[in-house]
Amino acid sequence: MLLVTVRLPPEATLTDAMEILGLSQEEVDIGYGLVSIDPAHGLYVLRVSEAAARRIDPATGTGVYSDPPIEPFGPPR
Repeated sequence: MLLVTVRLPPEATLTDAMEILGLSQEEVDIGYGLVSIDPAHGLYVLRVSEAAARRIDPATGTGVYSDPPIEPFGPPR
């Protein structure tokens, strides 16, 4: 899955984002949800499938980012 930043109306919900962006529940990480990054500018982030990220209109989306797992390097000391 990828992280996608999007501009949405203030106080948008995950359901609002899915409707506006044309995404299904299978394409969105419901557990991650919709995270408000900059409420004053309506900037949010959500995790979506790679196929969904490619379909998001560039006018609505502001960026697609990888979401690599964060793990320790080597055994703990």
